[in-house]
Amino acid sequence: MRQLSDLISADPAFSGEVLTIVNSALYASRSPIHSILQAIAVLGTDSLKGVCLTVGVRAYLGKSLNHQSLRAVWRHSLACGLIAERLARASSMNKEAAYTAGVMHDIGRLALAVMRPKAYADLLTAYSGPADSILCCERDLFGFDHCEAGRNLVADWKMPADLEAVISDHHSPRPIGASWRIPELVKISCKMADSVGFAVFAGCEATPFPELLDEIPESERSSFCTDIEKFTFEVSSKINTLEMMP
Repeated sequence: MRQLSDLISADPAFSGEVLTIVNSALYASRSPIHSILQAIAVLGTDSLKGVCLTVGVRAYLGKSLNHQSLRAVWRHSLACGLIAERLARASSMNKEAAYTAGVMHDIGRLALAVMRPKAYADLLTAYSGPADSILCCERDLFGFDHCEAGRNLVADWKMPADLEAVISDHHSPRPIGASWRIPELVKISCKMADSVGFAVFAGCEATPFPELLDEIPESERSSFCTDIEKFTFEVSSKINTLEMMP
């Protein structure tokens, strides 16, 4: 805990953002948290990793967030992470691991946004069609799509190997009878993010929410929120809280 605290605290701006989030309504701590070490003690290391990941991904995007269409990429990643966390809780899976996988699933798309922000923003603004159909346009523009870019980043950044399936295959159809694990959970979470208003591009043809509910195993579905208006409000509120961070 001390080593983790020292590592995060070494960057005052980064640690300041982390403390702002852990003291927000997202975590509703009973008393103010004044230090990273205290945050670890209250939230646990796994939860704090998720907070650090959120801050780090936003920092990676940097000035790209000034483009409205690229900001939608960031909001989609957050929505996917929050939905994956909710699905994991209903499925008795590791919710912190699911959140991480959800936020990271489109890291390749974030890389494209950083490489050529204006060109990618223009593509997202003009494009319409199913979410996975944009891959061929990305290949025309960059020579590779965001799934391929993400797979390379997993290796280059030495990320956990189990993220590769999530990042490189999240647009692949879920095989009939596939086991219900985090990669399959993130595929549904990504589509749900589109269906509740957090698609990457405005012209995205999203799968209706009720159809996506049918893809969740029955036992998990009974513990998951099936009211789309309530569900959308919860996700939107959490994203708005994160976006209000300085």
